[in-house]
Amino acid sequence: MKKSDFYFDLPQELIAQEPSEKRDHSRLLLIGKHSGKLEHRHFFDIIDYLDEGDCLVLNNSRVLPARIYGVKQDTGANVEFLLLKNCGNDTWECIAGPGKRAKEGAVFTFGNNDMTGEVLQVLDNGNRLVHFSYKGIFLETLERIGEMPLPHYITHELKDRERYQTVYAKMNGSAAAPTAGLHYTPELLEQIKAKGVKIAQVTLHVGIGTFRPVKAENIEDHKMHFEQYSISQDAADLINEAKRSGKRVIATGTTCCRTLESAADESGFVKPGSGETNIFIYPGYRFKCIDELITNFHLPESTLIMLVSALSSREIILNAYKTAIEERYRFFSFGDACFITDKI
Repeated sequence: MKKSDFYFDLPQELIAQEPSEKRDHSRLLLIGKHSGKLEHRHFFDIIDYLDEGDCLVLNNSRVLPARIYGVKQDTGANVEFLLLKNCGNDTWECIAGPGKRAKEGAVFTFGNNDMTGEVLQVLDNGNRLVHFSYKGIFLETLERIGEMPLPHYITHELKDRERYQTVYAKMNGSAAAPTAGLHYTPELLEQIKAKGVKIAQVTLHVGIGTFRPVKAENIEDHKMHFEQYSISQDAADLINEAKRSGKRVIATGTTCCRTLESAADESGFVKPGSGETNIFIYPGYRFKCIDELITNFHLPESTLIMLVSALSSREIILNAYKTAIEERYRFFSFGDACFITDKI
């Protein structure tokens, strides 16, 4: 299967630059998972397509203000760092740019001397291992000096940082938001619970590799990055009860999907615990745990559009995207949502 099989032409003006005024007033395109039928709704209508006993899964990872700007101590040169992964002992795997200024042994100062960082190692993938020194609490320092790591296609300034967080975000660690969850409000989640839908929260810390382009023309040659995930006993119990009862497991976002599929056995039951996953889901994959998926509209030729095509079909998804473009849906992180479901 070729990368070009997942290409579509997207007008630049459909890339959402700002979140919708009200989270749950985003548009929602219902996509018949097998039928290919399409229905146009708003996100708050999603409750009409959820049934008592279903399990709705959310990713509660919280985005760090992980983009920091440093000055090289010996030359005064400016370098941007993006914190990707906490390796322990105040050491982080980072992307540095321009990389030639961040060689092993280089030391950088951040903020008003709030923090310093020393490059310990240049990794095989070009990322850097950086040890940080600071006074007080690391996350408080980061909140003070860091910026939200918005994707490159968002050029507008984000006025309210919390709009790049889900309302249930609590586990610090992501370098990008699990954006399918941005549409929920506390009120909508309460209404969903009141209907008898079970809500399970898992954690997958989103790495920047999610946005790395597929370079191999043969998609099977693409290597995925590793991301850390964890599933509590309570969450596993809710998910497994839905499976046992013949109810649906509905993932909010590709991050939840990848977490559950990584942790599931061949019968679709998930094991609690923590781990790392580099699962790459593309057409031909047999889903073990999830039945349906709520997600945003993804980039052409990305691993994410390959994943949603695996759940439905490439033809159904590309036809839905064609309709979404014609109907002027908003795309990507701050854009509208779709629900791949058997309810239509």
